[in-house]
Amino acid sequence: MDVWPWLSAALLLLLLLVQLSRSAKFYAKISLYCALCFTVSIVAAATCLLRHGGRTVENMSIISWFVRSFKYLYGLRFEIKGRQRLDEDRSCVIISNHQSILDMMGLMEALPDRCVQIAKRELLFLGPVGLIMYLGGVIFINRQRSQTAVSALADVGERMVREKLKVWIYPEGTRNDNGDLLPFKKGAFYLAIQAQVPIVPVVYSSFSSFYDARTKLFTSGTVKVEVLEAVPTRGLTVADIPRLMDTCYQAMRTSFFSISKTPQENGAPAGPDAQPAQ
Repeated sequence: MDVWPWLSAALLLLLLLVQLSRSAKFYAKISLYCALCFTVSIVAAATCLLRHGGRTVENMSIISWFVRSFKYLYGLRFEIKGRQRLDEDRSCVIISNHQSILDMMGLMEALPDRCVQIAKRELLFLGPVGLIMYLGGVIFINRQRSQTAVSALADVGERMVREKLKVWIYPEGTRNDNGDLLPFKKGAFYLAIQAQVPIVPVVYSSFSSFYDARTKLFTSGTVKVEVLEAVPTRGLTVADIPRLMDTCYQAMRTSFFSISKTPQENGAPAGPDAQPAQ
């Protein structure tokens, strides 16, 4: 029996579903995004190995070049304000809000030179994606073992000063699309104080106008990115971590609502009366 008519009919049906169904469009775009990540990771890994021979932060410029092309396929634009604050020739800890799997595109748009990310150890085992992260110098932390994580951060602090690196961390610790920021975890602030380097907050506007996993919305859109003034840590000690966390949290939260121009969804107050980071 000739299978080609059946395959053609199935393909036409799939295309029809994608055109008519919002959910089908959403899952098709997400599937394509995941496929792109795996495919590009293989090509980028080969390029990094040919260019630099192994694991180095210099590979991040190659990875960034590949990932930045995704935005053209998805019709996304990134408007970045204050980029020069990221490009200053100094070590620093960069913190930003974390909303969805699309954050990788936003990160690569703003990524400065000699910048590595801190990620959970489980990502290392995601096949070619884990490989390209490893080759790019991403620092993997075992978050299930707090003592190991603290020891790893101590090593990172020494290395970032010695090699003049920037380290990018998501202080919320997990993806969050509730229309607000989650309370921050201490790791990024402990690292900055230990290394006595400034913290540079980076805020991405809400994706909710074009991406929402709950309503299966995934269209084109614009992401506003604001790089805030650096927060110094010179002279601070571990005892100052709660105050430092709250300073960054309030500044980023205020900026988030300002550039997102969307109401909060969790009912918590915005601005100075908001609950501080824990």
